[in-house]
Amino acid sequence: MAQGYTPGLKVTPWTHWRCRRVLPIPGEVRVAAGAKVQAEEVIAETAMPGDATPVNVAKLLGVPAGELAKHLLIKVGDTVTVGQVVAQSKGLFGLFSSEVKSPVAGTVESISTVTGMMIVRGEPLRVQVRAYLTGTVTEVLPREGAVIEAGAAVIQGIFGIGGEAYGVIHPVCSAPDQDLNEDRLTDDLRGKIVIGGQRVTQGAIRKAQQLGVAAVVTGGIDDQDLREILGYDLGVAITGHENIGLTIIITEGFGDIAMAHRTFDLLRRHVGQRASVNGTTQIRAGVLRPEILIPCETPLMKPHEQTREEGQLVVGAPVRVIREPEFGSLGTVATLPSEPALLASESKARVVTVKLSRGETVTVPRANVELIEG
Repeated sequence: MAQGYTPGLKVTPWTHWRCRRVLPIPGEVRVAAGAKVQAEEVIAETAMPGDATPVNVAKLLGVPAGELAKHLLIKVGDTVTVGQVVAQSKGLFGLFSSEVKSPVAGTVESISTVTGMMIVRGEPLRVQVRAYLTGTVTEVLPREGAVIEAGAAVIQGIFGIGGEAYGVIHPVCSAPDQDLNEDRLTDDLRGKIVIGGQRVTQGAIRKAQQLGVAAVVTGGIDDQDLREILGYDLGVAITGHENIGLTIIITEGFGDIAMAHRTFDLLRRHVGQRASVNGTTQIRAGVLRPEILIPCETPLMKPHEQTREEGQLVVGAPVRVIREPEFGSLGTVATLPSEPALLASESKARVVTVKLSRGETVTVPRANVELIEG
């Protein structure tokens, strides 16, 4: 039987999910193996060194670096505040004195009588890592973090911005082909994960920001709206660090694309449940997908029967077309021709025929489809 392999998105009502949660630098782990944790619970924390600010004290005072020591009012290890005088020169006959004030608050880390430079280290930055998934600690990573495991419904998207967020699932569209506009958003959505249908408008995102919505999950978004929301072109770097007040997860792609029925139905079955979302996306090496995790002991929908190994493209497998002219269309694999076919570009490539959900059958390069993993 013809088969191939291609990347896929996971949309499943239940799977055993494993999260490895670690600090960026060594710190303190606050949980033990076997402990039950909530998604928003802090499991590890550390302190990152503050920013280092150089101050050329000798130059600002107008004295040789070698004479700096006798003009200093502070020493290494002292704590200084913004505007505090750290050095003073009385000038000739006590006239024309000058002084240097610290531009930042922090600790004096070093003073050089060779360069005349003083380094002020800012306050340490507290870093906390949350469990992210409500479940059980199955492994403690000393001074790093822990591994959390639990049963969960998992939905991966195409694209996202914003980092981790938490909230109750709240649909505002009754069908997957309805646009998510600002009229659908009400004042009771603060802290919730809003589930849309088709394209989310710029106005809806602006209103969601004002309402304090935790996250928006919907089928599509216009690239110009995204640019206006961010204030810049996103480029191809990893996302997830955008500071826009909420997380956005797009399940299908850019434009007027309705959310897949399977995804929409799964999210609606978990109305009122708390979930964790993460918009972090990376499409190059080490692919990262935006995701929604909903802890559950047993599936609320019957899991899709899967008799193939993960990533295997076989007849009957559910797929999404990810490039034009059928971008965003859903269907199933009809055939997998073994011989390369001549494309419209007059190049040859291995292709797949897909029976689209609307009934039409199309032939596309295998690289232009993505599996929907159950």
